[in-house]
Amino acid sequence: MKAILVREFGGPEVLEHVEVERPEPGEGQVLVEVRSAGVNYADAMRRRNRYLAPQSLPFVPGSEVAGVVAEAGPGVEGVSVGERVAALVGEGGYAEYALVPASGLIPVPEGLGFDEAAAIPLQGLTAYLVLRDSARLAEGETVLVHAAAGGVGYLAVQMARLLGARRVVATASSPEKLEVARSLGADVLIDYTEEGWPESTEEGWPERVREATGGRGADVILEMVGGDFPRKNLGCLAPSGRMVVYGSASGERSEVPLLELMRKQQTVSGFWLARYLSDPRLRGRTGEALREILSWLSSGRLRLNIGGRYPLAEAARAHADLEGRRTTGKLVLNP
Repeated sequence: MKAILVREFGGPEVLEHVEVERPEPGEGQVLVEVRSAGVNYADAMRRRNRYLAPQSLPFVPGSEVAGVVAEAGPGVEGVSVGERVAALVGEGGYAEYALVPASGLIPVPEGLGFDEAAAIPLQGLTAYLVLRDSARLAEGETVLVHAAAGGVGYLAVQMARLLGARRVVATASSPEKLEVARSLGADVLIDYTEEGWPESTEEGWPERVREATGGRGADVILEMVGGDFPRKNLGCLAPSGRMVVYGSASGERSEVPLLELMRKQQTVSGFWLARYLSDPRLRGRTGEALREILSWLSSGRLRLNIGGRYPLAEAARAHADLEGRRTTGKLVLNP
């Protein structure tokens, strides 16, 4: 089968389109014929070996897939060949076939395309669980979403509204992306490329957030940039506010002023979806979250956006576009 292989760490150019052995499903596994593979910042971090967990070589990247069941391994029951499914796979998704634990299959409803289904396992669950569980978003609060037209941000703006936010402040890197955020329900739009990013410290976009909230700041901030963004975020976080860190797209280290956290009684927490999937105490929560996400989709209250479709062989271009901030919504590879 064809797959994308990484033999050395580096930029998008290290993504090779090659022929590899088609895997065989083992005990409790199914083989999925991949129709769509989601592209995420986590894949780029693995490619550069900057992910939270060390990455070994060689490897096939790709943590989420959508497609049809091609074969079931020993001990698998209740799964039919040809069934439409989506799943998180850790790695191995950038390929024509991928191995998936049968217990991790997500049925894809009729009427939902494979490209759209590929947006649910990682980005859909991340947006939902960050807002609902980590940030404990309460009705009537203000939420600040960075990269609001991106994969997680696109969903987080909508979910914040669905979960009762009174005001959503959205940042993005262009007027076009901010218009996308506006169409999703964002109230305040900030182009941080025109607001002193990244050189400014106290002025620029943090000041715009404070102005939009009457000086109070945002009750909930979703942080995924890294570098000096966490410190700037804390400058526009409300007293008793919560900032949840779920990524570090810049790859740069950050510092947090602890005394300021004490003075304003603010909370900074981290979110990693892999922890939900590996911790028996948390694993069941993902099923509950998926049911609510799918109900929003089926009722039309939640929209999905496929911002870019790429042939599998052009995975390097997809990564370059993602890291270059030239995209909106969800990016997918089609084997």
